[in-house]
Amino acid sequence: MFESITDKLQGVFTQLGRRGTVSESDLDEALREVRLALLEADVNFKVVKEFVKAIRERATGEEVLKSVTPVQQIIAIVNEELVRLLGGESATLARSSQPPTVILLVGLQGTGKTTTATKLAVRLRKQGDKPLLVAADVYRPAAIEQLQQLGAQVSVAVHAEGTTTPPATIVENGIKQARKLGASVVIVDTAGRLHVDEELMAEIADLKKRFKPAETLLVVDAMAGQDAVNSAQAFHEAAAVTGLILTKMDGDARGGAALSIRAVTGVPVKFLGTGEKTDALDVCHPDRLAARILGMGDVVTLVEKAKEQISESDAKSMRKRMQDGTFGLDDFQEQFRQLERMGPMSQILGMLPGMGALKGKIDLDELDDGMTGQIEAIISSMTPDERRRPDIINAGRRRRIARGSGTTIQDVNQLLNQYKEAKKIMKAVASGKTPELAIPAMRR
Repeated sequence: MFESITDKLQGVFTQLGRRGTVSESDLDEALREVRLALLEADVNFKVVKEFVKAIRERATGEEVLKSVTPVQQIIAIVNEELVRLLGGESATLARSSQPPTVILLVGLQGTGKTTTATKLAVRLRKQGDKPLLVAADVYRPAAIEQLQQLGAQVSVAVHAEGTTTPPATIVENGIKQARKLGASVVIVDTAGRLHVDEELMAEIADLKKRFKPAETLLVVDAMAGQDAVNSAQAFHEAAAVTGLILTKMDGDARGGAALSIRAVTGVPVKFLGTGEKTDALDVCHPDRLAARILGMGDVVTLVEKAKEQISESDAKSMRKRMQDGTFGLDDFQEQFRQLERMGPMSQILGMLPGMGALKGKIDLDELDDGMTGQIEAIISSMTPDERRRPDIINAGRRRRIARGSGTTIQDVNQLLNQYKEAKKIMKAVASGKTPELAIPAMRR
């Protein structure tokens, strides 16, 4: 989402870096480019004005401009101001003193509210909670059906009473059901509208008054630009929202809403929807998000995602095979499956520092669209012995594998070369060395 902003900011810093020393006029010129980059990304005008002003005030003066590394200090200031703009610290979910904790999800239609309810349930369950979903959108039968289907898909209980029971009664019965089931959290999927209106706000206000939820989380489509910011402001003024969830953060919008919404509403962004899968809901860490916007990557989140998919015993077993030299193509294939479970390949690689420099060399969309599928097809066309001992795969075997997988001999050769490179790197890592990172693009 922030690709355009990242590219332009990196361009600004590169230009400053070439000058060695930085004058006030150089700084002003750079900040003009920063201002334009943010405005083009649809960041709120007042937010941009205050952001640039804060950077200039901190960066101007002998201490920064006359230092040995002025550009690095300016980048550090921009990073700190981005973190401040995004809220400073990660916001945690409030909890009720007596379970179950009630969380109202509110928002307009089309923001992904029902899907987000399921994602939140999955995340809370991973943390040790027992969630219950409540279908309180009585105006859209499809929303109730969708929540029931998603709940069944992820094995989370759903309380629904159709479209004829009043929402307040559904929520009340849902809380009673939660107590019977021993559920610790009740997530209520409330009704949405195409626009903010009095009826919608009155219903939310009534639910808040009756059930005193620990959180009222507004689900906002990050791709909606300033419209998302405006609707968030209206919801907050009318319903005292306690937190925001930005969905579709994996989209190709300009990112202005994500950078504006915290500053305009004063409400913390608690979660980010980063994909379509039911586990694609991440805690919003302002420092990590700022680092990604500046092209510094997000290794901490990458490690967390890896830990979710790779158990300690699997990691030890893999390390032993690397050290013993028994790392085969089945292991290579499993690693790609683990990467796929962590999220889109473009998103995962985007968390690595310096990936911006590889743009043009790697087609990230191509990685997402078919890399794992092609690897699976080629390896599945091999015999068990070939997968264990790839060195025995001669020209005749390569032709047979290519025919069986619907690929070309060149594709098979490229996969085998990638396997050899990966084996070298992993053996070096297992032995404590740090080899140069190489990520060849998979040809389709």
